[in-house]
Amino acid sequence: MADVPIVFRPPLIEGNKSLADITRDVSRPMERRPTAMWWTAFGASLAALLLGLVAVTYQIATGIGTWGLNRTVGWGFDITNFVFWVGIGHAGTLISAVLFLFRQHWRTSVNRAAEAMTIFAVMCAAIFPLIHMGRPWLAFWVFPYPNYRGSLWVNFRSPLLWDVFAISTYFTISLVFWYVGLIPDLATLRDRATTKVRRLVCGLLSLGWNGSARTWVRYELVYLLLAGLATPLVISVHSIVSFDFATSILPGWHTTIFPPYFVAGAVFSGFGMVLTLMIIARKVMGLEEYITIRHIEAMCKIVIATGGIVGLTYATEFFIALYSGSKWEYFVFLNRAMGPFAWAYWIMVGCNVLAPQLLWFKRIRTSLAAVFAISILVNIGMWFERFVIIVTSLHRDYLPASWTHYVPTSMEIATFIGSFGLFFTCFLLFCRFVPVIAIAEVKGAVAHDRHQSETHHE
Repeated sequence: MADVPIVFRPPLIEGNKSLADITRDVSRPMERRPTAMWWTAFGASLAALLLGLVAVTYQIATGIGTWGLNRTVGWGFDITNFVFWVGIGHAGTLISAVLFLFRQHWRTSVNRAAEAMTIFAVMCAAIFPLIHMGRPWLAFWVFPYPNYRGSLWVNFRSPLLWDVFAISTYFTISLVFWYVGLIPDLATLRDRATTKVRRLVCGLLSLGWNGSARTWVRYELVYLLLAGLATPLVISVHSIVSFDFATSILPGWHTTIFPPYFVAGAVFSGFGMVLTLMIIARKVMGLEEYITIRHIEAMCKIVIATGGIVGLTYATEFFIALYSGSKWEYFVFLNRAMGPFAWAYWIMVGCNVLAPQLLWFKRIRTSLAAVFAISILVNIGMWFERFVIIVTSLHRDYLPASWTHYVPTSMEIATFIGSFGLFFTCFLLFCRFVPVIAIAEVKGAVAHDRHQSETHHE
């Protein structure tokens, strides 16, 4: 029998980098002065954040009557943005935890930024339920703690309370996972520090890391355990967010398809944002040899898979509405596609179903301009998906006399812009002071590629 040729993939990191080269290249953006491009982006993000702070302050002082909500549409821009931002954070957990357990080495160049994106996105998401309370200074009432209010406790049967537990757990595990992965790199920055302040800060945060074999064994065990804890969160968090809708009796919401539908959509939108940020970061920070076309292609394939699931759920929803025999369910979905908000529905379909199909072509997957444009469309489409689910299911209910329209006010739009300002301000600060790429993990991937190459030559 003839020998079957073994095909080895090209190395993940280009340029035949040595371990010292990796440390030097990743540390360089933090050790040099910020560029004019960084200051421009930071100034724009900070201005958007300040606009959002002014809008939120005005809302709290005046009341949520500043929004375009009414008695029919009780949820609008605020809950749409909440679900949107929670979904954005899903790719970070998937890349960090799930792909780590499956030993996917390509994740090493993008997992650090994806983890940071998760933390910042959850921070942005938390803003909107707090504002929606109307009295955010009483937000501590949602936590079950011993109190002096008699038998007044939180309603544990409410999915809104489940959100509190799910998202706070998600944020805590993601933050710890991100920080533990940073410890070896913080020790590297400590050893390279040229100022006393940087050496002191990095020394404290690296927790006395000495790089010994015993330290590495303990670190890898803790990292593996945290990955195992974080993996169920990929499924649980957005499933619980979907229960806000699925446990209701409202046509358009009362469906069992929402948990897997929301999870697939969250991963879909999360990878869209990761692609957007990584394509920009690799160019601005000179990391083209670390975030390669192979990384972009791998993420594009996940976008194709999750986008296909999202498209299937759109069709399944219509089938269920028709097959159920409920005229109320059928009317809701017919209203989505042909009613006053039909323009939002078809933007959603075009961005989430049609645009990602272009990624089947290798020429498109390897074109950074095309992938960047598609990633922007994915984020736009997923925002409209949440808008369509929430607003079009509410604005026309059982009584035609209560039918109404919904238009967001300038306060709602300013708050949404402010959430983007918070996200990008935090992300730019992260790029300035923290290694965007996991130095230790990339070195491990390079060592794996070299071992594979040596075995091939032998």
